[in-house]
Amino acid sequence: MSEMTTRSNITGVKYDAGKPEYGLLPPFALEEVAKVLTYGAKKYAPNNWRHVENSSKRYYDAAQRHMWAIARGEVNDPESGFPHAAHAATCLLFLIEYQMGTSQKTVDFLKSTTK
Repeated sequence: MSEMTTRSNITGVKYDAGKPEYGLLPPFALEEVAKVLTYGAKKYAPNNWRHVENSSKRYYDAAQRHMWAIARGEVNDPESGFPHAAHAATCLLFLIEYQMGTSQKTVDFLKSTTK
């Protein structure tokens, strides 16, 4: 029996039941969030959001400002040109990190070098 025949009879196993399905994340929306993060990294500094004082209140307020802009019929933020919804989502992601206590836990390979 050839090695090809032997390999075709093997069934792979992957134990991922109950694990998060990252493929369910909306890729185009996440790209807009990534654009907002890149914009912020260039405007302030990479990962600057991790060091903002009174950050939970300030990012909550910022998310609300973007949501109210949407309610007024604005689609894009006039300063950045990116969707208000992407800015609001970014602020909410920061809030999740703060609430989980993970905002200071940075993995070395994720540290940004954007300038």
